Amino acid sequence: MFDAYEFDQDQDNRIVYVRKVSVSDLPEDVQDQAEGAEELYAVHAADGERLALVKERKLAFILARQNDFSPVTVH
Repeated sequence: MFDAYEFDQDQDNRIVYVRKVSVSDLPEDVQDQAEGAEELYAVHAADGERLALVKERKLAFILARQNDFSPVTVH
């Protein structure tokens, strides 16, 4: 479940938020791509826009940092 991600945010706000999401709460077409996972990790912009979904928390942080963002966890 890897897609090309575009992190085109305001250059002044380099923070993104990482949170755990239940696959059952996602749209059905996204659930079909989850490959049996029950939870995924979402990377969100400051305005709440979902930028990416990945299988592991560590991967969400790596993805954010590779795009020059500072990831923080939200509950």
